[in-house]
Amino acid sequence: MTSIAHNLAAVKSRIAAAALRAGRDPETVQLVAVSKTVDLERIRQAVAAGQTLFGENYLQEAREKVAALGHEVGWHLVGHLQTNKARGGVELFDLIHAVDRLKLAQALHKAATAAGKVQDVLLQVNLAGEETKSGAAPGEVLALLKAMARLAHLRVLGLMTMPPFFADPEQVRPYFRALRELRDQAREMTGLPLPELSMGMSGDFEVAVEEGATLVRVGTAIFGSRA
Repeated sequence: MTSIAHNLAAVKSRIAAAALRAGRDPETVQLVAVSKTVDLERIRQAVAAGQTLFGENYLQEAREKVAALGHEVGWHLVGHLQTNKARGGVELFDLIHAVDRLKLAQALHKAATAAGKVQDVLLQVNLAGEETKSGAAPGEVLALLKAMARLAHLRVLGLMTMPPFFADPEQVRPYFRALRELRDQAREMTGLPLPELSMGMSGDFEVAVEEGATLVRVGTAIFGSRA
């Protein structure tokens, strides 16, 4: 077993244990292996070990990987997307996690319309109001979701967040809980199903799963530290 296969098995085991602690079916949590800066050989090792879903941050890097590996695996954009690169996002990705403003949603809708595609997206929420991070303020979420729901070639599947960094995962828990509660409120107010919650990374994904994450974005725990 390669080290990547071993790491994948360990991460999946931890996800399953966290789900069971919360009374959840482990099958309701998808692992997004964040492969930014990871070379093709190591991604292929992950595919050989059964990983089927990868997350990229940058269009150019993703374009090369998708060209090499194709769409036998799923590709998610987990990083910030500039409005003028919306067409590339629609071309490459099954799900775009970090839609953080209406202007970007409209650009993605225009690109998806031209491509004859309905683009799946998540609305990114900046729960802590950090200036260094993208995302809609919690108070903007309902209005944004309603506006995005009117774009016929977008399908808003849920919410995503990147909380502040804490060494202790328990300090992150309130942010994950807040995103779930915000999603539940938005469901009631908009009537949208919003099944997905993208939250949790290598240092805190177990707490995220316990609080309701359906997509966890894990890179270093699988591929090792980045250069």
